[in-house]
Amino acid sequence: MAEANQVSTQLMVSDAGMDRTLAGAERAAVLLLALGEKHGRRIWEQLDEIEVREISAAMSQIGPVTPGMLERLFVDFVKKLSTHGSLTGNVDVTERLLNTFLPMDRVAIIMEEIRGPAGRNMWEKLSNVQENVLANYLKNEYPQTVAVVLSKIKADHAARVLSILPEDLALEVVNRMLKMEAIQKEVLEKVEQTLRVEFMSNLTNTSRRDSHEMMADIFNNFDRQTEARFIAALEEENRDSAERIKTLMFTFDDLMKLDAASCQTLLRNVEKDRLAIALKGATDAVRDFFFSNMSARAAKLMRDDMEALGPIRLRDVDEAQAGMVATAKDLAAKGEIMLSKSKGDDELIY
Repeated sequence: MAEANQVSTQLMVSDAGMDRTLAGAERAAVLLLALGEKHGRRIWEQLDEIEVREISAAMSQIGPVTPGMLERLFVDFVKKLSTHGSLTGNVDVTERLLNTFLPMDRVAIIMEEIRGPAGRNMWEKLSNVQENVLANYLKNEYPQTVAVVLSKIKADHAARVLSILPEDLALEVVNRMLKMEAIQKEVLEKVEQTLRVEFMSNLTNTSRRDSHEMMADIFNNFDRQTEARFIAALEEENRDSAERIKTLMFTFDDLMKLDAASCQTLLRNVEKDRLAIALKGATDAVRDFFFSNMSARAAKLMRDDMEALGPIRLRDVDEAQAGMVATAKDLAAKGEIMLSKSKGDDELIY
């Protein structure tokens, strides 16, 4: 206990010269860097998802850690660590260490959050998340938090998000932004961490899926005859599971739930010949939905292309429609569109 108190006291000592004070997750990151794979593995395995993300983010950004900093932080390790000189925490070291004890898919998700597209920081990444996706998340946050977020992203993006938010909330946010003074570093860091853990990580599939969600994803990749056969068989044995899987499945017809901006983004990312095949086998309602999101000229050209196709195999239609669903999910994972099973609040973010 005495040693623990001594270490705690040493953690608060101010650094001088090239040294600096380490705080919060940085201290845990330095400890785990110092322990390395052999001695740190058991500690990593005891951490929960949020702790791993926080420490990994700190580790990837901590940079050089001098022997002097190590002495103050880890009194019981000073003799061993001081003989090895300084440590360096960076993205590559972090990824290599995480790969020794975490599944590759989990490491990929964590490192994607740390690196971001082209290494962008949190606020730059938020500016590339479609406004309706960001607004849907922010509408459940405190007005002050929303004000902080909107003050950090690009003005044109903030304007689009504000226009989507409920009017009462939007006006409250505007008032708070008008009265906002310099944002304390601690507050900003807390908001960033919340966004990273609760929002950005939900834009991609995570490993936290139950068996029904996993099966729904598999069923989405069946052709329609195979899907119907498995659903029918499952309904006979376990109707509740069959119904839950059908509810979780995102099908080609569910693309009709896209808002206009998301639909147009999807259309720009689908090859015209594949779109013609997919719509050739679609219902009139689905066709009309996509045509309504095209210009009159583009819709006419697409109808002509569909007519020119002549008879096509059902298997080709299934493949084209499944490809469009997969493209939509990829775009949603990047935050460029929002997928939902309904027009209500039950969004399914992939």
